[in-house]
Amino acid sequence: MSALLDQLREMDWRLDFDPGALSRGLQYATEDRVRLLSLSDKSIETRCEGSEGHFYTQRIRLAPQGLGVVGNCSCPVGYNCKHCVAAIALLLAQPASGWQPPPPPSEKLVDDLLPTPHLILGSHAQSQYDLRSGRMVGSQQHRAGLVFDYGGAHTHGKPARPERLHHRTNGERLSIARNPKAEQAWRDSLRQLGFKEALRQSLALPANSAEMFELSSDEQWLHFMRQQLPALREQGWQVDIRPGFQFDLTQVEGWYAEVDEAPGREWFDLELGIVVEGRRISLLPVLLRLIQRNPELLDPQNLQRRKDDEQLRLQLDATRATDGRPLQVMLPFSRLKPVLATLGHLYHRDQDPTPALRLARPDAAHLRQLEALDLHWQGGDDVRDLARKLHEGGKATSSPPKGLNAELRHYQLEGLTWLQTLREVGAGGILGDDMGLGKTLQTLAHLLLEKEAGRLDRPALVVMPTSLIPNWLDEAARFAPDLRVLALHGPGRKKAFEQMHGHDLLLTTYALLPRDLEHFADLPLHLLILDEAQYIKNPSSKAAQAVRQLESRQRICLTGTPLENHLGELWSLFHFLMPGWLGDSQSFLRNYRNPIEKHGDATRLAHLNARLKPFLLRRSKEAVATELPAKSEITQWVELSDRQRDLYETVRLAMDTKVRDEIDRKGLARSQIVILEALLKLRQVCCDTRLIEEIGTRSRGSSSGKLDSLMEMLEELIAEGRKVLLFSQFTSMLALIEDELRKRAIDYVQITGETRDRRTPVQRFQAGEVPLFLISLKAGGTGLNLTAADTVIHYDPWWNPAVERQATDRAYRIGQDKPVFVYRLISRGTVEEKIQQLQAHKAALAQGVLDGREKEDWRLQEEDIDALFAPLPRFA
Repeated sequence: MSALLDQLREMDWRLDFDPGALSRGLQYATEDRVRLLSLSDKSIETRCEGSEGHFYTQRIRLAPQGLGVVGNCSCPVGYNCKHCVAAIALLLAQPASGWQPPPPPSEKLVDDLLPTPHLILGSHAQSQYDLRSGRMVGSQQHRAGLVFDYGGAHTHGKPARPERLHHRTNGERLSIARNPKAEQAWRDSLRQLGFKEALRQSLALPANSAEMFELSSDEQWLHFMRQQLPALREQGWQVDIRPGFQFDLTQVEGWYAEVDEAPGREWFDLELGIVVEGRRISLLPVLLRLIQRNPELLDPQNLQRRKDDEQLRLQLDATRATDGRPLQVMLPFSRLKPVLATLGHLYHRDQDPTPALRLARPDAAHLRQLEALDLHWQGGDDVRDLARKLHEGGKATSSPPKGLNAELRHYQLEGLTWLQTLREVGAGGILGDDMGLGKTLQTLAHLLLEKEAGRLDRPALVVMPTSLIPNWLDEAARFAPDLRVLALHGPGRKKAFEQMHGHDLLLTTYALLPRDLEHFADLPLHLLILDEAQYIKNPSSKAAQAVRQLESRQRICLTGTPLENHLGELWSLFHFLMPGWLGDSQSFLRNYRNPIEKHGDATRLAHLNARLKPFLLRRSKEAVATELPAKSEITQWVELSDRQRDLYETVRLAMDTKVRDEIDRKGLARSQIVILEALLKLRQVCCDTRLIEEIGTRSRGSSSGKLDSLMEMLEELIAEGRKVLLFSQFTSMLALIEDELRKRAIDYVQITGETRDRRTPVQRFQAGEVPLFLISLKAGGTGLNLTAADTVIHYDPWWNPAVERQATDRAYRIGQDKPVFVYRLISRGTVEEKIQQLQAHKAALAQGVLDGREKEDWRLQEEDIDALFAPLPRFA
């Protein structure tokens, strides 16, 4: 007898096996599965039948120095497995006198069993490095594994020769003949459905577990799962869908939207979802997480490129009731586009994915586009009604107030309706119409309508530049005489503060409000209106801080230039109107300004436009005031005089050196003041050398080629009977022009910052007493109605095109019945040319935001110092 068996009998060999292997192996030992191959004093070799007819070989020995049993097996476990337990248990159960091999096992031959096709479906997500993009990109692999089931014995692949499967069932051994012809028929069935043999390895299914097939596209997989797989099941195919298979889809039974309005009506909760397996499941957490990973889903252009029948696969935050697997659905882009577009308007990047979005009441504006989805709505009737009104804006018009002494044009009536809708929603807004379209009249109509409805039980306050106080007094008296108006202006205003409660409309200025703030602290307002609201474009200014402290039911901004230089100015207006609507200043910088201004991000621009659109009403004269005559804009190029050229080059060289030294010391960003001072001197030289020459300097030749050209133009224009507005930002230049006008006996009127009586020069010009009006850009850019003019001349260009346009609109406004010609005098080859280029960039920024354009071919850049301080071109 073997010494090894004697040693095994004397030791507790079971301790070297885990309980599972020991239990299953002892069972195998009673089932006649083990055959002895060799037996010696040092080792045992056996052959054991495992599950599904597989046979494995074992070699068993003892470790040195009594360290236990070492059992090696050819099965997947490999070491001290159940097959080793079965071998040891069976050998030790034999009599000690010796081993008696059992008789060969008998097997029942089965030659006519047809296989059942078994299809296993699985997916695997993988990442790989893309050389073109330089990034890791994700992809999915999908496989269909074909296995043949012969009464419980599973096999796959094509046999090289006739093959039999050994299988035990109910204690009976079976030897089953494979049927290659039947197997091939099942393979052909898959090929007819579009499947091809998979040539590459994939972790979608375990290696060597099945015969692998694949389809060439997601669309084919979807078609197979929806149309072809049910037919295979009817034919008797067994189907095993592994967890994570990407096309294991559940049918969507319906779509719903639920709105939960807060009792105070300041906010509401919105939930969007689908009905699956009779359950309502919110889509918002899934979609918001998907957007966080793939922000391009919110790109309007990307959405537009998606076909309506294109599908998006989503794994829901829910499991199947039957087997607990995650629910997956396919949703068509025909339905997803409005949902994603709405989320694009409402979603903030720092927002946590939740089943419902908590939204401010003005966000109702974005629900309208969901109405076309045939959703099952629950709750929110008031919010949906507001969504309809905000969507329609001024399309559905209100009736004008009875006491208004004016006939409102169609667009003015739409503006009135828009203001009324905002009041109903509890939101503020920017009436950003072009100059001359009657923003003051629309606002007075709004106030009068509030009074006639009995809602003006508190005063309304308008804050404005000082120069507009007379204009508001005149228009209120003319158009809305029923309004009791009180101007809190001038040295006698302190006595008027006691009378504020008895008036409907209060007027004050940006300069006075911070000083008088204590008088308004305890005065609740019905309406707070900022005229020329760009005055608070700097949120830290005293005026901006003061107006934010006032209490009112509604806030309105009036401005033809809500954005002049950068998006931060627009943020400041909305920080006053609807605090928090655009986030705090840092989040706005991060989410909007930097992506849009620095990188031209069209998605962020579209998101900002959508956020602003319901609360910013902007109409251009060209679009709505079709009765206005044509406006022609002409660039009049002028040459510098010899004296100007010499001085320009002298100043340029000195300033170039000074600026570059400053940039070297402090950097470009901290050298802006020095740069602007240097550019100011160059611009003054372009106007007239006398603006920077010391008094008493004697120089030969003309001091200004531009002034010479201007005088020739004026003489010719006035001779033609033209009425001219002449703007310059330099009052000292206007003084030089006055001298020339006196020499030529040309009559004129003038307004600068020092002018106290603004009415008289306006009345004289409007009455036709004088043909020329000299105006400083800052003092006369707002609050003037000069429709008698038919010609506008900008003597010197300004950085901001919006300021120039405001000045032009003194003449080109409602009431103008003559074509208007706008001349810009530009000194060729000088810094003035560069200013024109910068104007184009600023205009594109404003147009992209205010007109709602989703993509503009512009990007803000640092000032090009080389171009600004370039030498004058030589004469040809």
